[in-house]
This record gives sequence, C-alpha cells and structure tokens, in this order.
Amino acid sequence: MAALTAGTKFPTELVREMFDKTKGHSALAKLSGQTPIAFSGNTVFVFSVDGEASVVGEGGAKPAGSTTVTPVVIKPIKVIYQSRVTDEFLKCADEKRLEHLRNHAEGFAKKIGRAIDIIGIHGVDPASKQAISGFKSFDSEVTNKVSYNSSKPDENLDDAVALLTDGTVTGLAVSPDFASAMGKMKTANGYLYPEYRFGRNPESFEGLASDVNSTVAFNSSDDKAIVGDFANALKWGFAEDVTFEVIEYGDPDGAGRDLKRYNEVLLRSEAYIGIGILDKDAFAIVTNGTISA
Repeated sequence: MAALTAGTKFPTELVREMFDKTKGHSALAKLSGQTPIAFSGNTVFVFSVDGEASVVGEGGAKPAGSTTVTPVVIKPIKVIYQSRVTDEFLKCADEKRLEHLRNHAEGFAKKIGRAIDIIGIHGVDPASKQAISGFKSFDSEVTNKVSYNSSKPDENLDDAVALLTDGTVTGLAVSPDFASAMGKMKTANGYLYPEYRFGRNPESFEGLASDVNSTVAFNSSDDKAIVGDFANALKWGFAEDVTFEVIEYGDPDGAGRDLKRYNEVLLRSEAYIGIGILDKDAFAIVTNGTISA
C-alpha cells in the first residue's frame, strides 16, 4: 500500500464500499437514487408539463401546451470524520493497515449516512446542530404537513399521501416512536402491522420502500414520518475523491490529549456529499409540531 499522507485519496476499493454502506444508516440514501456529484455542484432541470393532451380535428389548430423548466442546484457539502488509533498504524504491514482503514471506513460510512439524513431532512450540522445557511432541507421546504396522532399513525400516513400533488409515493421514512405506534395498533384478530413490532425495520410497507431511522427525529425534531416520491423527486450523491490524512502531532480533534505523548495518530477523512429536493410538493411530513394555516 502506498504511503498515506495529508490529502491522500482514500483507496479506491474502499470508497464505493463505504458509500454502499451508508444505505444501512441513511433513510434518504436507502429510499432515493444516487447520482455522481461534481465538486462545482450539479444543476438538475425539473420539467413540469401542465394541462392535458388535446384532441385535434382534421384541419384544426393545435393548441399550445404549457411546460415549466426549473433548475435545481445540488451543491456539495464537505463532511469530515476522524478517529484515533495507536501509532502502530504507521509501522504495521499493509494487511494490518488495510484492516485499520476498513474499520475507519465503516465508521465513516455510518457518520456520512447519518449526515445525509440530518442535513437533508433538518438542514443542520450533525455535530453542532446549528442550521446550515441557505440549505434547502425537508424541514425548510416541504409545506405539506399532517398533525401526528399516536393512536392513528396509519391514518396520518393516509392523510399525508392525500396532500401530494399527483399522489405518487415510492417511499416512507419514519421515526422509531412512529414505528412503535404502528406496531401497537391491533384489532380483535391481532396486530395490524406486526412488521413494526419489537424494533423491527421492514424493507417495505404496503408495497413502499420503508426505513425506520432515528435521524427523522434528530435533535428532538417534531418530524415523525415523511412520505413521498423519493425515487424521482430527491437526489443525493458524492464526489468520487474522498481524501485521507494521517496526523501525528498535536491535538487536532480537541480531545485534550497530545497524540505523540499517548502514542496515537489521528485518521481524518473528508468527503463531499450533495442532497437536492427536486420537487418539494412530492413530499409530506407527519409532525408533532404546529402546522401553519
């Protein structure tokens, strides 16, 4: 394995493996399509065709249609993940070093997966929990909202779907407590939705792709569930180059412990991810918060 220094690109064989694993930790990544993201950002053109087709009689005039083209810019956001390991990492054999890298990559995948959701759904920095200036998230953009009723969560989902412009629904992301409420619903014949009982996370629900994820209600958010056209109205992706840095000196992560003194090195990775909502009206949120009139 080549020497690893500041700015080294993460080994190619680990990059795609890493981002494949984000789907196990991100509702948005699991439910929507992935697209390559350029460092300068991507512009996706959304075409809205209004009106209906026309019947034209022989010799008749062909009426004009109405098409609106809206550009949506998906700008990449830099996320970092860093972890400390023993300085044996600098001296060990390539096989052992690759093992350290895989462990680091798995940790990175988990954190990136959560970051995709936390940024995309709530528009906040996962670490500081502060709002990201100018970022268009589900919380800031989606206006279709339904009040949460823990005794009727399935009706909440029905009401949310009814708010969607064309009724296209491909996926469902729910918080753990919403899933628990679904699992507790029962009739005289038994439980209505046993797939949500005992902390289960079903791959699908009523034919829809599904994910139960704590990121939906991150930072005490009022969000309980999000339904909509995840397959077509949402895009996420990452820039191919994931940089990797080995830091040997100082206290770069603010842990209050000097690396050299404790025979440690810091592994730091940086990646650029992009998330874009192509059509905010293709989604609806079940919320425990106040809904504006």
